[in-house]
Amino acid sequence: MEFHVKNGSVEKQRTGCLVVGVYEPRRLSPAAEQLDKLSDGYISNLLRKGDLEGKAGQTLLLHNVPNVIADRVLLVGCGKERELTERQYKQIIQKMVQVINDTGSTEAICFLTELHVKARSIYWNVRFAIEAIQENAYAYNDFKSVKPEVRRELRRVIFNVASRKDLTVAEQAVEHGKAVSTGVALAKNVANCPPNVCNPKYLANLALALADEYENINTTVVDEAQMAELGMNSYLAVSRGSENPAFMSIIEYKNHPNPDAKPIVLVGKGLTFDTGGISIKPSEAMDEMKYDMGGAASVYGTMKAIAEMKLPLNVIGVLAGCENMPDGNAYRPGDILTTMSGLTVEVLNTDAEGRLVLCDALTYVERFDPELVIDVATLTGACMVALGTHTSGLISSHNALANDLLNASEQADDRAWRLPMGEEYQEQLKSNFADLANIGGRFGGAITAGVFLSNFTKKYTWAHLDIAGTAWKSGAAKGATGRPVPLLSQFLINKAGV
Repeated sequence: MEFHVKNGSVEKQRTGCLVVGVYEPRRLSPAAEQLDKLSDGYISNLLRKGDLEGKAGQTLLLHNVPNVIADRVLLVGCGKERELTERQYKQIIQKMVQVINDTGSTEAICFLTELHVKARSIYWNVRFAIEAIQENAYAYNDFKSVKPEVRRELRRVIFNVASRKDLTVAEQAVEHGKAVSTGVALAKNVANCPPNVCNPKYLANLALALADEYENINTTVVDEAQMAELGMNSYLAVSRGSENPAFMSIIEYKNHPNPDAKPIVLVGKGLTFDTGGISIKPSEAMDEMKYDMGGAASVYGTMKAIAEMKLPLNVIGVLAGCENMPDGNAYRPGDILTTMSGLTVEVLNTDAEGRLVLCDALTYVERFDPELVIDVATLTGACMVALGTHTSGLISSHNALANDLLNASEQADDRAWRLPMGEEYQEQLKSNFADLANIGGRFGGAITAGVFLSNFTKKYTWAHLDIAGTAWKSGAAKGATGRPVPLLSQFLINKAGV
C-alpha cells in the first residue's frame, strides 16, 4: 500500500473516495463542513433525516454528491469531539478501509487526520493511521493451498494536513509508520510460521538474510559447538532434548555517526517450540507454544524497522533460538547447571526454560560493552495473570531506562507496566544446592523470573519486557500481534533524537 501526505482544500480533491468525519451528535468536522457548503447543505440534510448520528465507527457512503468532483464521499462517525482515544481512532481508520475496499476504489484521500485524538499531534494521527491500515490488511496465508481471492482493493491513501508547515512532520510520520508496520508484519510472519518450519536454524537464516539486505548490518551465528566452548551450559541444557540444534544469531546494525559509540542491545527469547520439557505442558492449546519465540520475532522486526528508518544508532539484536523437547537426553528437574557467568542454577521446573536460555545470552552480550540491554521474552504465564493480555510487563533496576521505555510505550500505544523487584523476591530464588533456583514459587512469578535474570546483568544497564500476554492472541482471532515492535522502535527513535 502506498501512503502520501498533501495539503489541499477538500473541494478540489479528485479521487475514488473522499473521507471526512462526523462527530456525535451529527456535528460536521471542518472538512465535512466545507463539503456541506459546496453541496448546498446536502450532507447536513441527510444527517437531519437520521442517516448518520456520528457514533464512533458508523459510516455512510455517498455517491454523486452535488458539486463534489470525488467519485464517492465516505462519512465516518468519530464519536464525541475531544473524547476520541487512540484505540477508537485506529478502529475508525480500519472501518474506513473496510468500507472502501467494498467499493472497488483503489485510492482515497483521508481528512480524518484532522480529528482531535487525545494529546496527539498530526505526526501521531498520520502514523497511527498507517499502522492501523497495515494491521487491517495483514493476513498470513503462506501455508494455505487455496489462497483467498484477491479483489480490487485500496492501494493508495493520501492524508491531507491542515497547513503546509505540517507537511514535513507528516512525511516523517509516513516514513516511521511504514517502517514500524513492516517490522510488525515481519514479526507476525515469523511467529505465525509453524514450528516444523520455524526452528532455530530458520531464525538464523532470517538474521543472515538481513545482512544481505542492508549494508550496515552484519550477522554472525553462534552454534552449539561454540556455545559449549563458551560455557553456555544453561542454554545448551534446554536444547539437549531436541533434534533441532540451538543457534544464537547476532545482528549488528551500525549507523551511528561515531562508529565506536556503545551499542544498544536487544535480546529476544527464541523458543521456537516449548513443550515444557520433562515438566510437560497440558496438551490443550500447546500448539500456541510456537509463539514462545515472540521475543526473538519482535527483535527481528525491530531490527528491520530501524534499518528501514536508517536511525543513526548502533544496535545489536540477539535471537536466542532454541527448542525445548522431552526426549531421553532432555534436562531434568533436579539438575544443577553451571551458567556462562559461573553461577549455578538448580532446575526445579524444566518449563521455566526461557530464563535458562536468556541468562547465558545476557552474559554473552557483556562482550559488546553495551550502552544498555533490553531482553524481550514470552516468559511467564504469571504476567498474563497480573496484567492480562493488553499490557506487557517491565522490570528494571534502572529508573531512567524504565521511564524511557514506559514513555515510549505510551507514545507508541504499545503499553507496558513496571513491576517491582525488591530484595525479598530474590529470597524466593534461594536453593539448598545451587546459587539459584530457576523458579521462585507460586506467587509473583513474573517478578521472580525477571529478578532471576537480573543476576546476570550486573555489568550494564538492563531492562526486561515480559510479553507473554501481548505477543499473540488466542481464540477466533488467533495469531501473532507483532508486539512490542512499536514500543522498541519508538524507544530507539527517541534515542536517535529524530
